[in-house]
Order: sequence, then C-alpha cells, then structure tokens
Amino acid sequence: MIRRPARAYAGYAFDLDGTLYLGDRALPGAVETVGRIREMGSRAVFVTNNPLKTSAEYAEKLVGLGIPVRADDIVTSLDSLVHYLERTHPAARILCVGEPLLGEVLSAHGFRVTGDPAATDVVAVAFDRTFDYAKLNAAYRAVRLHGAALVATNPDPYCPTPDGGIPDCAAMLAAVEACTGARAEAITGKPSEHMAATILNRLNVPPADAAMVGDRILTDMSMANVMGMASVLVLSGATRVEDLETASVRPAYVIDGVGQLLPEGGSG
Repeated sequence: MIRRPARAYAGYAFDLDGTLYLGDRALPGAVETVGRIREMGSRAVFVTNNPLKTSAEYAEKLVGLGIPVRADDIVTSLDSLVHYLERTHPAARILCVGEPLLGEVLSAHGFRVTGDPAATDVVAVAFDRTFDYAKLNAAYRAVRLHGAALVATNPDPYCPTPDGGIPDCAAMLAAVEACTGARAEAITGKPSEHMAATILNRLNVPPADAAMVGDRILTDMSMANVMGMASVLVLSGATRVEDLETASVRPAYVIDGVGQLLPEGGSG
C-alpha cells in the first residue's frame, strides 16, 4: 500500500494540520523535507482549510516550528472565500457564522458584515468553535425567510488534534442546510477550483510539475487528481491505511509521513 514518489517536483503544496504538524508539534521529517525541497530549487506553498488564523499567523507558527515561510506562502480557505465573493457577490451584505476573524477579513476586503438576517445577501459559514443556537437561528432566518445565498469555507467534518479532533465547518454547514433546506452554492476551500487556482498561481508551475501533499482523501487528494497534480497522501493525520480500501478517490502515492516524500538518496 505504501508507495513513495519516484521523482521530485518543481512545486509542492503542503496541507498543514495532520501533514506538517499536529497541534503545536512538527511531525517527523517535516522540517527536514521542506528544507531539502528548497535546496533543490523547488517551490513550496502551504495550504489549509482551517479559517481560524490569518496567513501571517500560520506563517509565524511554521517559523516557530523551524520551517521558514512568508505570509504570501500561505493559502487559506478565507483567501479562497474572498476570491469567490469578490467575483460572484461583490457588493454583498454578509452574515457570518464563524469566529471573529471571518468578519474581520471580509470587512477588510470591503464587504459589509451584518447581524441582521433581513439585510443579508450571503450567509458565510466557517469552522466555528463558538457555534450556538443564536447563530443557527440567524442563518436560518437569512436563508429560509429572506432568500440569502449560502457559502462555506471548507467541507471538513472535523479538524485533527492530538486528542482525536474537533468538529469542523461541515458540521456547522450541515446544521444550516438541515433547517433551511438550502445547499451551499460554493464551498471555497479544498477541493474547490477556487482553492486549486490560487495554489497553482502561487506555485507558478504547470499542474503536471506540482504535487499536493495532504492527509485527507476527499479534499487534498481529490483536488490534486482533478487538477492534474501528483496526489501524495500522508497517513499522519485524518486518514488511516484501512480507509483506502473503500475510498472512491485514489491517491497516486501513499506514505506514512512527509519524511518519505522525496525519492531515496536525492532529488530524483
């Protein structure tokens, strides 16, 4: 089942949670592998569906773990959400189901954030550790009673943590969809085309010369396969080896952890 890539790529997109780190600990081989990739002259970006931090905060965390990066090396689901809304709902009034950063980012990009369901054009749902009935009711009224569109940052059911994970955006979105009868018109993080386009633009390499490295089959691997990137699944996060037996998406490569990403003995 384990099959490591036989060659190196010009560009690498790395998932974060469960791939390079878990909690506040770098996973084995993460620091060394990213360092070797840069020594080879390959490009790297760092991708997350988690909307709880800014790109600068993710960069600071990686630097603290020994992986030097800049904020513009980070692509988050908030980046792809803004990209989507700017193209499809440029003057929207947005009701946020999320933590404070969601509204702060949208406001910084010129959107009007509102708490009034009757004045809402779009309900934006994100990973929200403060999710409660009041937020659900506001989203319900905006969508069901006032016709607001529904979008979400990411489709992840849970976020990996050292103690087994916590409910992620898909749980909040499912609650809103269940009570409204609506379906999100877009989920902008992985595996969406919005996230994929941002990744490839940052890497500035053709898809065939890029590898997506991540721990989730239906987000990381699905996006890579659709975009023509090499899909490299790591078993250090959300996916177990037995999950592959029934998976509808097949990664090109499967490795125990990111330390096995590069060909043995050199750059390939």
